[in-house]
Amino acid sequence: MSASRFRRIALMFLDAVESAHQGKADFRAGNRIFATLGHPDENWGTVKLTPEQQSVLVEAEPEIFRPVPGGWGKQGYTNVRLAKADAATLKSALTMAWENVAPKSKAKPRNGAGARDKKKP
Repeated sequence: MSASRFRRIALMFLDAVESAHQGKADFRAGNRIFATLGHPDENWGTVKLTPEQQSVLVEAEPEIFRPVPGGWGKQGYTNVRLAKADAATLKSALTMAWENVAPKSKAKPRNGAGARDKKKP
């Protein structure tokens, strides 16, 4: 997974915009950050998960996900090792992160971006 692919997937979500925080690219929904690139270095991304979501992903894919060190990690912030992540795994993690911060009236991914998409009968 490249940083540009991470960026493309993050920007697929409704009202997602790219901005910057502490000199790093971030992705926001409703002015709230759901993902960043470049922390702790260019090999990593970060997603804002709940502690429960983090636990599931870290246990399932320890080569891809790890808690951010310190207090941020205890809150659910999770590093993503870009070189190890495939598109489907990253899309799932970004979907959760986006849903965690998106205004509830908009918490539906666009263009097939998320796991909550359903086919019409």
